[in-house]
Amino acid sequence: MSVSGYPVQGTSAGIARTRDTLHKARHLPGHVYTSPEIYRLEKEKIFMRDWLCVGRMEEVENPGDYMALRIIDEPIIVARDDDGRVNAFANVCKHRGVEVARGSGNTREFSCPYHAWLYDLQGRLIGAPYMKEAEGFVPENCRLTPLRFDEWRGWMFVNFDPDAAPLSEFAAEYEREFAFLRHEKMKLATKHIVGLDCNWKLFVENLQDFYHVQVLHRDTFGGHIDIDEFVFNVKQKGGFSSFYDAAPDTPDSVSLVGKMPWLSDKPMSFAYTGFLAPNFHMFGRIDESHPMVIWPLAPDRTQVIVYHVFPAEHFEQPDFMEKARVYHDFLARVVEEDREMVNSLQRGMNSRLFEPGPLSRMEVNLHSLLNYYLDRVDLGA
Repeated sequence: MSVSGYPVQGTSAGIARTRDTLHKARHLPGHVYTSPEIYRLEKEKIFMRDWLCVGRMEEVENPGDYMALRIIDEPIIVARDDDGRVNAFANVCKHRGVEVARGSGNTREFSCPYHAWLYDLQGRLIGAPYMKEAEGFVPENCRLTPLRFDEWRGWMFVNFDPDAAPLSEFAAEYEREFAFLRHEKMKLATKHIVGLDCNWKLFVENLQDFYHVQVLHRDTFGGHIDIDEFVFNVKQKGGFSSFYDAAPDTPDSVSLVGKMPWLSDKPMSFAYTGFLAPNFHMFGRIDESHPMVIWPLAPDRTQVIVYHVFPAEHFEQPDFMEKARVYHDFLARVVEEDREMVNSLQRGMNSRLFEPGPLSRMEVNLHSLLNYYLDRVDLGA
């Protein structure tokens, strides 16, 4: 088989086995996690078409606040303008393509560091030195390319595709499942950024793999989850959700901040998880939520950002940020447990000796996810 002219030996047979029914199916062949051509297909067919979570609204809370980030080599800016509206646009100067912003902060305008072209907080060109004599130059036509922007309950999303369905439609199933968590009434406490030496799909699969929690995570949170009673609610478009019993995510398994006020009727063991493809994976307990946003960097490199959000009123508690840091450090430890394992998975994908193994009943959600992925990138047998 070849993918757009790129030879991928053995991929067709492997994909046919993944397409089989659950109890006959096998995991995807290693080429799917190592091929530069498949990685490029994922960019075009998934990340340039779907709604992508880029952070919390509080990260651009005030007029002039901005964030510059890259989505598979596509530089963008998210900024709040003087009218309080959040805009997203390309971080690519309309003159020579230089990035006009870096990092995050607060500004009145964006100035290209190369030739000083100036843009406002909506990406409109407001200054261009020595360009008056340029024939056909129309400043109004030189706006930084806008992207679609919307929010879901305090989470910021962008979309590169002008023809994509609105976010409300894209996230409708997720909204039905998780609206009761009221993330719009929560605030960001901490962020933890992690770099991994693995393909992005391996980490997404790892987050949905409850088969491993009582092995790899037995000394952190795995001992509190009964995987024999775990119920996977498989959704359309590669998503899934589950509501289960687990202790709060602290070293001694005791909440430091108390229940979310709107979950007062739930037991202290209440826990949940859900995936909104392609890059937003939520976990949480009775007292907090810690979604993870996954970014591909290369076929074998991934960035993960772990966000910790708590009810806004909990920030008024004495020593709240010290308490939040305990949750942050505990989850950082959990991610470190995953780090070497997903990096090892990537090394396995590169091995000529790797042969995809069969899926277990504990991987029913992965079977659905993998087949949805194959549909999206059109890797048929």
